[in-house]
Amino acid sequence: MLPLLLEHDYLRETVALTGSRGRPRKMLRVNPGKHVVVGVKIGPARVSAVITDMAAGVLARAEEPIGDSTLETALSAAASLTRRLLSEVPEAADRASGVGVGVSGHVEPGTGVCLYSSLLDWDQVDVAGPLRAATGLPVVVNNDVNTLVVAERWFGRGRGVDTFAVVTVGPGIGCGLLIGGTLFSGATGLAGEFGHLPLDPAGPLCSCGHRGCLESLAGDRAVLRHVRDAGVTCTTIDEAVGLARSPRGWSRTAARAAFAEAGAALGRGLAVLCNLLNPQLIIIAGEGAAAHDLFGPAMSRALQAHAFSAAARDCSLHVDPVPHGQWARGAACLVIRDAVDGALS
Repeated sequence: MLPLLLEHDYLRETVALTGSRGRPRKMLRVNPGKHVVVGVKIGPARVSAVITDMAAGVLARAEEPIGDSTLETALSAAASLTRRLLSEVPEAADRASGVGVGVSGHVEPGTGVCLYSSLLDWDQVDVAGPLRAATGLPVVVNNDVNTLVVAERWFGRGRGVDTFAVVTVGPGIGCGLLIGGTLFSGATGLAGEFGHLPLDPAGPLCSCGHRGCLESLAGDRAVLRHVRDAGVTCTTIDEAVGLARSPRGWSRTAARAAFAEAGAALGRGLAVLCNLLNPQLIIIAGEGAAAHDLFGPAMSRALQAHAFSAAARDCSLHVDPVPHGQWARGAACLVIRDAVDGALS
């Protein structure tokens, strides 16, 4: 393996170490300038992108709000951002290895087709093909939370951890899994649809069309629903956070109760995850993770109450409210991983 990586210039030898017994040893380092890659995160309201070196060091970043999440709008923004970033970094167009894309939903492995995304309202759409045609570059597509798993494994809390989950909270509830050191996507790429665990058959309607999914009980819309049901006017999740952190008043009480209700539902879902997989670590990420002080205590209590045996004690919880650009960096890691695997094949 190492000779191939050296031969293809993905790794380089550094100055030999001195002062040790036996044969002189040399250090190896990644050649970050071998290629550049572009990572793109497509969300319902904006598209974020980064261009990185082969060590996933961010060289430039850009973002574009979108008025709708139709495929045409989203891919037009993704292609525009890719061209912009390639023009901003010297000689990047000649060294570009590909584009990685993270999208919410069920992505078919190897084809770049999003089979279904309730958050983006996509059904059987080819993401890779049109973007490849627009940019002239190879395109790899995966579920957006899976891209965070790769990023956490390489650069974050997941380094040195063989079995962990990344659970994202916000408009949707997502999950990505690393099992035995390998990103786990299931038979058809559907593994990790944590937000659609059916927890309450009589519960509220979910974006997927079913009732009582975890997302309908713990996502942003669930928090807003609880606040409004209490008679408080509130239209955005940021408003709900502001109310919950206000000094006093009925609106504060209602908002804090709403976050606690959502946290309890999330904790029950985490108990299912711990009971099934017995992970060493769960990373709570996504836009909503910044409100962990509001939902976290109820989440932890529910996890402890519903986890079997030592499942909760075996698992560490870590909160990482990653910025939007970090998702794009994770998507870039998909291309880096494929480039290295290709050099070894």
